[in-house]
Amino acid sequence: MAAADRDAPAPRIVYAGTPDFAVPALEALIAAGHPPVAVYTQPDRPAGRGRKLRPGPVKQVATAAGIPVEQPESLRDPQARARLAEWQPDLLVVAAYGLILPRAVLEIPPLGGVNIHASLLPRWRGAAPIHRAILAGDDETGVCLMQMAPGLDTGPVHACRRLPLGPRATTGEVHDALARMGAELLVERLPAITRGESVPEPQDDARATYAAKLEKDEARLDWAQPTRELDRRVRAFDPWPVAWTRLPDGEAVLRIHAARPVEAEQATTVTPADAAPGTIVAAGGEGVDVMTGDGLLRLERVQLPGRRPVSAADWANTGDLTGQRLGGDT
Repeated sequence: MAAADRDAPAPRIVYAGTPDFAVPALEALIAAGHPPVAVYTQPDRPAGRGRKLRPGPVKQVATAAGIPVEQPESLRDPQARARLAEWQPDLLVVAAYGLILPRAVLEIPPLGGVNIHASLLPRWRGAAPIHRAILAGDDETGVCLMQMAPGLDTGPVHACRRLPLGPRATTGEVHDALARMGAELLVERLPAITRGESVPEPQDDARATYAAKLEKDEARLDWAQPTRELDRRVRAFDPWPVAWTRLPDGEAVLRIHAARPVEAEQATTVTPADAAPGTIVAAGGEGVDVMTGDGLLRLERVQLPGRRPVSAADWANTGDLTGQRLGGDT
């Protein structure tokens, strides 16, 4: 390391993040000797049965590390922006903050802001990139370190890391892997960014896709869809909002935490030729096999109303499920 680099003052970083995804990057900054001068996170929200205010994961880490925490409702407020300027940041580092950063905010630090985004930009710009990648059946995803600009994840990209999506990948697993990869990428690229030596590459807008925010009703399974599509939905909505279907009474909801396609040779029984989509055609120690639009989906872990999740085999032991039809009015 050159003497000039050793003597240069440490960059003043303000970190902005809220949920679990943003924790590894904050911890990595602290461990690497670059603790933020302040952490911005969303206001505490009610949680639990008592609906008491609970600090988010990033706030908990920052507080434990003795880092000042700011929790404005919005950064569009001139007073909130003035408060940010008082921290004299050289760089904003953002990961799943959850609040919009106006141009006026990005202009406060001389180095602007960099964002850890959980996709291979320009694919899956937006709020739910991991879910959308799994729903679409993508072979891979990744994490990118993007220079922030006005617009939805449109800024130029400093670097990316790729992650193959295996056939059983769930959103929860990919989320955790990308959070770790993003933290590593940030610490690796931070010196070049703060020295002005990292030149981000513009995105190809013509290749952009949009990762729309999730709606809970998207997790409802339509048994007339192909098996592979239903399998992707179960994996994409694990651990939230969790795939679901109506029980045969048409009212109560069965939540499906895990399932997998069943090939014809793996079926535990011969599928009736006239079985309608949603019909349970077999139930036993291997799970509960449900007819789809083109085959069978084996439920492996389910949750009945007011109960804890259990194996589908345990559910099968509660009674004769074969012949019952899931889906209600779908």
